[in-house]
Amino acid sequence: MPDKKTEIIEQGTELIAMNGYNATGIEAILRRAGVPKGSFYHYFSSKEDFGLAVIDQFAEQYETKLDSFFNDPKFPPLERIRNYFEQSLKQMTDNQFTKGCLIGNLGQELADQNERFRERLETIFQQWKDRFALCLSQAQQRGELSSALQPDGLADFILAAWEGVILRAKVMKSPDSIRNFIDTLFTTVLRP
Repeated sequence: MPDKKTEIIEQGTELIAMNGYNATGIEAILRRAGVPKGSFYHYFSSKEDFGLAVIDQFAEQYETKLDSFFNDPKFPPLERIRNYFEQSLKQMTDNQFTKGCLIGNLGQELADQNERFRERLETIFQQWKDRFALCLSQAQQRGELSSALQPDGLADFILAAWEGVILRAKVMKSPDSIRNFIDTLFTTVLRP
């Protein structure tokens, strides 16, 4: 069973994923976690401190997921990227397009409101971009991707487009934009 701090973070993450950071109150988090109010301030100095803990835990878990795809030696590099997108499409469909990417959601909600959140979210996006860039560079080394492309710039483009299609899928409540993104990316951009 998770400790109280972990339980507060996990339950808060779920509520923030559904309602957003600003619309999620501390009391609702504590009710859902089944812990008294004093427990919150024992572990977190403020709601902002809590929000940063949620971001850090989510990022750590998501980076493990990215690594499980991007470092999988059973597949060539571009297929690793495609597998990640296909699995994400399945997960979005299974969740009926309700959650999307927590980091993307928080970026849209908080980047203009809080500099500490903005900086932390940018660091996470940079780490994700670096994982894409490494995989793309590996594809170039294997001759699977044009050496004329710059992996870092291409990774930035892919990540930005991906975050956009996730938002679009949530708005449309449909897999169409994600399916179009994946198919177009692999038939036009990610070619030898």
